[in-house]
Amino acid sequence: MRYTELGKTGMKISHLSFGASSLGSVFRETNEKESFEAVETAIEGGINFIDVSPYYGHYKAETVLGKALRNIPREKYYLSTKVGRYGKDGVNTWDYSAKRVTDSVYESMERLGIDYIDLINVHDIEFQAARPGGLQLVVDETLPALVELREKGVVGHVGITDLQLENLKWVIEHSEKGIVESILNFCHYTLNDDAIVDYLDFFEQQGIGIVNASPLSMGLLSQRGVPDWHPAPKALVEACQKAAAYCNEKGYPIEKLAVQFSVSNPRIASTLFSSANPANVRRNIEWANEEPDWDLVREVKEIIGNQQRVTWANS
Repeated sequence: MRYTELGKTGMKISHLSFGASSLGSVFRETNEKESFEAVETAIEGGINFIDVSPYYGHYKAETVLGKALRNIPREKYYLSTKVGRYGKDGVNTWDYSAKRVTDSVYESMERLGIDYIDLINVHDIEFQAARPGGLQLVVDETLPALVELREKGVVGHVGITDLQLENLKWVIEHSEKGIVESILNFCHYTLNDDAIVDYLDFFEQQGIGIVNASPLSMGLLSQRGVPDWHPAPKALVEACQKAAAYCNEKGYPIEKLAVQFSVSNPRIASTLFSSANPANVRRNIEWANEEPDWDLVREVKEIIGNQQRVTWANS
């Protein structure tokens, strides 16, 4: 396992990290015993960065993770959670106000059974972009509230997360330097989409650490395929299915190649994956510690690109 400093935070985190969303039964119904073992397997395998959110499973993921961490020494891991996205009784809610995010930090610490959060993230800022105040509210209200907690020693570092890279850049550009210390972006350093590469220089110039997430691109890069809710266009889904079949012919699961590719860039501190299955956790760690087949990476990228062009040309 490699360890890289996340920006200028001083936190040296594992190049593969554990996302705890699965513990909230986000993808399938899970049981606590299996979830506890998944967390323990991650730590035993050298993973030292764990990410969660009150939104995942509407507080369930934080609650289950808190129980799992009871028997794990605090010095074994860095813990990241989020503010801004919530939910109750199956209904999603959003609140990026200073009061709510401040209260949320203390509520998360109680659920997690800790007295200090290493990294606090503003969760999916795109949802505030469409709300009154827009992203300016994140700059003027959300982030200052978290910085105040940082100054009090309640949290160690402050970051932002989003799918839209341009949103991350906008908030950083409109904030005082040093306020945002890290970004978390998903599905943009994968076999089918490496858009984050165009932003690496900007983030590095700002001294901001980078966390990548979802190496399987939310199921696109898997033999199982995408769930019904996946937003990918049909052309991309078909292209990834063709790539998965090609990898099978080569005896090299596309999931393995996807994980290996996503952790391969030394400019990205870590890549998050999520699983409540201990065997899957162990397997991903083994894969992430091996060099990918770069010839196969090039072939898969070519298959995905060519298939999309053919599909679009015939549509």
